[in-house]
Amino acid sequence: QVQLVESGGGLVQPGGSLRLSCAPSRSISSFYTMGWYRQAPGKQRDLVATFTSGGSTNYTDSVKGRFTISRDNAKNTAYLQMNSLKPEDTAVYFCYARTFFQYEYWGQGTQVTVSS
Repeated sequence: QVQLVESGGGLVQPGGSLRLSCAPSRSISSFYTMGWYRQAPGKQRDLVATFTSGGSTNYTDSVKGRFTISRDNAKNTAYLQMNSLKPEDTAVYFCYARTFFQYEYWGQGTQVTVSS
């Protein structure tokens, strides 16, 4: 069973920054796509950002220009750099991975709270 271990959430003031990390229990190169979803209280889980093994990235409109998804193959870790955070970014953020054979995996979630 593949595990996705997340870290980096917390409380930050509006306009601040956080970086989320996701370390899979097997090579990051074995996944077709990885990314982040988020779920606010009472709402559905929505895509935030993803990248594919080919290097393409995808962002939801509300985070474009503020968030950056990346990966470090040497550290076997994916990152979500979040800048200019807004209260509406408050949610539980989940790391996601899908293999080339369409198996999907989720992290345990990390809380991000943007509040003054």
